[in-house]
Amino acid sequence: MLAQPISVTFDQGDGREVSIETGKLARQADGAVTVRQGNCILLATVVANREPREGQDFFPLSVDYQEKFASAGRIPGSFFKREARLNDYEILTSRLIDRALRPLFPEDYVCDVQVLISLVSSDTEIMPDSLACLAASAALAVSDIPIKEMLSEVRIARVKGEIVINPTRSQLTESDYEFIIAATEKNLMMVEGEAKECSEEDLIEALEIAHEAIRRQIKAQGELRDKAGVTGKRDYTKPETDDNIRNSVYEFAKDRVYAISKSGSAKHDRSEQYKSLRDEVIAHLGEEITDLQKRLAKKYYEDLKWEVVRSMIIDDRTRLDGRGLAEVRSLQMEVDPLPTPHGSALFTRGETQSLTTVTFGTPLDELLIESAAKSDYSKFILHYNFPPFSTGEVKMMRGVGRREVGHGNLAMRSLKQMMPGKDYAYTVRIVSDILESNGSSSMATVCAGSLALMDAGVPVPKHVSGVAMGLITRAEDGKHAILTDILGDEDHLGDMDFKVTGTRDGICGVQMDIKVDGLSMTVMREALAQAKEGRLHILDAMYECIPAPRPEVKPHAPRMEKLFVDKEFIGAIIGPGGKVIQEIQRETGTTINLEEIGNVGEVSIFSPAREGLDKAVAWIKSIVAVPQVGDVYEATVKGIKEFGAFVEFMPGKQGLLHISEISWKRLETMEGVLKEGDVVKVKLIGLDPKTGKFKLSRKILMPKPELTNARGGDGRAPEQGGRAPQQ
Repeated sequence: MLAQPISVTFDQGDGREVSIETGKLARQADGAVTVRQGNCILLATVVANREPREGQDFFPLSVDYQEKFASAGRIPGSFFKREARLNDYEILTSRLIDRALRPLFPEDYVCDVQVLISLVSSDTEIMPDSLACLAASAALAVSDIPIKEMLSEVRIARVKGEIVINPTRSQLTESDYEFIIAATEKNLMMVEGEAKECSEEDLIEALEIAHEAIRRQIKAQGELRDKAGVTGKRDYTKPETDDNIRNSVYEFAKDRVYAISKSGSAKHDRSEQYKSLRDEVIAHLGEEITDLQKRLAKKYYEDLKWEVVRSMIIDDRTRLDGRGLAEVRSLQMEVDPLPTPHGSALFTRGETQSLTTVTFGTPLDELLIESAAKSDYSKFILHYNFPPFSTGEVKMMRGVGRREVGHGNLAMRSLKQMMPGKDYAYTVRIVSDILESNGSSSMATVCAGSLALMDAGVPVPKHVSGVAMGLITRAEDGKHAILTDILGDEDHLGDMDFKVTGTRDGICGVQMDIKVDGLSMTVMREALAQAKEGRLHILDAMYECIPAPRPEVKPHAPRMEKLFVDKEFIGAIIGPGGKVIQEIQRETGTTINLEEIGNVGEVSIFSPAREGLDKAVAWIKSIVAVPQVGDVYEATVKGIKEFGAFVEFMPGKQGLLHISEISWKRLETMEGVLKEGDVVKVKLIGLDPKTGKFKLSRKILMPKPELTNARGGDGRAPEQGGRAPQQ
């Protein structure tokens, strides 16, 4: 008999309810819950090994978020018709949960932990990623897996000036900023999001409001844990320690680690010196030490480096490369280093370098983004590549990893804020290849991407730059140091590392990982202000390199234009069996894409040459133009009848040129008057309201014959009863 499920329900803060339930599904997992809001249901499970693997010296946490297509009543579109590897959206959601959870496990806990979150029922309006971390934390809360605190995540957005917690999909389309924020009861843990140039104070306000919403979710998790009767966490095997080895390492190497750290050496020189000293430490311990003691010595040596460098930065106010805390490394940048891409830039900041290209494509090149709830297309794509040679290493090339997906997404969200709107015809792909890395290649990608967009002639209004920051605090005396443009070696040292992108007028993207307890908003404000200074410094150099987008795309770049027409004209553009559109493409050398959006037809014309583009645009405009009575047209004779000629006076539009409207002279027959293919000027003189047929005249454009003495004053001959001409 199934046990009775246990559940709690809480108000999100806006009248919408969220429920968490355990005890019904996946009961053999160490912890399992479902989280429900509306029709959106997530199943989260956690399982941890009881013992660590032999020799394990790191924490092997894996987090996977997956959306089941059945949750939305859909079958996957892949060849095998089943869910495949995680897509980018699922990877990004997994990373958000991982980054929030990882710091909350005990430092000496090294057992394998697997967290799986599945979307099993989808709601068209509820965003499941904003509930995924709540589900993961609740599953851990009802398990005996040792985690120090409960936490949760919320999405916060500003919609029409109002701040909304976990907005719906519809609300999100109208927001001017959105951030995913994770926190425990006391501390912020993680922030990631984008904005249309929000201020630093806007971000602070969002963090404070989000934290209050998160506290309500943590309270609900505590109630669920108490109802489930979970009173403690399991004991676990801790890694072996050896105080004698630790003391020996510290006594032998501390002063020399400080000297190397203080020397200001370049990255590879410093790495070689650290490695050489580590070998000396092992040798100093003697040949009798065991393999375990060697591993412990290496671990203690890394711990020593961490402590020494942090103290040096806080006390000496200097850094590994000799820079001041707020100093940005030297900048070099250039645009158009590559002759063939449609746009390119090379951006170098210290020992970090990005070679970035921009490529233009047609609507056929748009990226399909498929999730369980919906499928959508994106016409702005950014790909980030991090080859092993960028750090002087040899590694297997196994495709794009989660890190590359995450870094590329941050750069994409930042640059997207400045991209032209939906009317912009091109699909734009940016590719950032990192050629050298020692500190935030994602921020180098933002800068290089902005330069390359302007080089390509994309009408972006402003440059976007980014800078990676670090924060080191010391609880004993309350001192802290904020670092601008952190090095790779400084990345893991801090209590908060964060990346901020933006223009001169505001923030476009942010990513923070916060590891310190009780970080005050005063310190947060100071850190954001220093990040702004660094961002503006880089922006000044970027504007010197290229101050505005090129007025036109490059000569070798494809030309493209987008027209919007009434939906009723789409059939005329296509023609019977596609005859018209095929003729246009063949005669002009263009590629044309048609799409219906509501009552509007979107026509995208793509051409390798300006001449062909202009010809195709004029052709299509003539098809969709509405004939106006009184206008004059060049018409081509399409058919001859005894009562007149049918002529095409606009593409796809024909009218009758009646025999009586061809000439002022009375014509008895059409024989020898006109033939098919003749081009004549005609005037639109009317539209039959019953049939909708066009009435055309040629004679009205010809001089009217003068009256002669042989004819009466009314134009009739005397024998026809006309008046005699006046003398």
